[in-house]
Amino acid sequence: MVNYVDQIKDIEAELKKTKYNKKTQHHIGLTKAKLARLKEKQTTRSGGGGRKEGYDVRKTGDGTVIMIGYPSVGKSTLLNGLTDANSKIGYYAFTTLTVVPGLMKYKHAKIQILDVPGVVRGAASGVGRGKEVLSVMRTCDMVLLLIDVNYPEHYTVLLKEIRDTDLRMNQEKPDVKIRKTPKGGIQIGKTVKLPDLDDKTIVSILNEFKINNANVLIRDNINVDQFIDCVEGNKIYVPAITVVNKIDTASPERVKEVMKLVKADIAISADKKKHLNQMQELIFQRLNLIRIYLKEPRKPADMEEPLIMFKDCTIKDVCNKLHKDFVDKFKFSRIWGKSAKFDGQKILKLIHVLKDKDVLELHMK
Repeated sequence: MVNYVDQIKDIEAELKKTKYNKKTQHHIGLTKAKLARLKEKQTTRSGGGGRKEGYDVRKTGDGTVIMIGYPSVGKSTLLNGLTDANSKIGYYAFTTLTVVPGLMKYKHAKIQILDVPGVVRGAASGVGRGKEVLSVMRTCDMVLLLIDVNYPEHYTVLLKEIRDTDLRMNQEKPDVKIRKTPKGGIQIGKTVKLPDLDDKTIVSILNEFKINNANVLIRDNINVDQFIDCVEGNKIYVPAITVVNKIDTASPERVKEVMKLVKADIAISADKKKHLNQMQELIFQRLNLIRIYLKEPRKPADMEEPLIMFKDCTIKDVCNKLHKDFVDKFKFSRIWGKSAKFDGQKILKLIHVLKDKDVLELHMK
């Protein structure tokens, strides 16, 4: 039986010792493609076609946030501080053995926050229920990365484990189109310069993935890793917040040092409930939530309880959230606000994109 683990370790070691420059660009690109293929094969073999690993979590509310961190980093304490949950708290590892959901109510939004077991090195390969925990991330709208101020070295470990589970945090999906063709080789079109990715490397990567004939169109400046992600086509792109916790146990100077080291967005003390209000606002903003006020025909708009939606939502998205039959019954709408050319504009199409604080009046057949 092929030992993918050893092969993966050997290639990762080779990549670490190879310095990147123009001369090694092609070699590194091809090596990374081989590494991705080996990990793909390893995942396929370990899957065994059986039950999909993961926790059964029912999504509720206007958005779902998952807290990821090492055991005893303070996830349960933070969950209890932000939401109505009652997650068990203990000062030892692996207190949380299942997913504990809580609901954070903020600016009329109801945001589900999930407390999951701690992640450790090797989680993506199954250590410490890692596969189960990380699989939940793929269904969430945002990741909250929690780092103990006393253990900043956990940050790089968590990043690797999250990356190995095919999540890409705080990245936009690159504008890359790969269309397989029956013949003609690899045809490459680009609208931008690619200083870190030449045509030879693109062809070699595609060949490594058994793609020998295809039309490729690249509209974003991407690197080798991003192109491999596009070829694999199984990545999830989510916003993320990096949080440094337990700042009450370190000096202000140390907190600043760690925040810079892990590129943190905010520093808190979940135990002392310090900066939790600022954190709620940050979660709301990073989820890209907007408020849509609904109005019935010939009645004033309800400006007290907005409908919470994601940025760039359409009228169709609103209809789907309100009732499963609204899309089929939709006749037209009227809109007041930033997305309308004038107040009360009549909109006939469901694809109209709404903006924050728009007032929407739906008319049904």
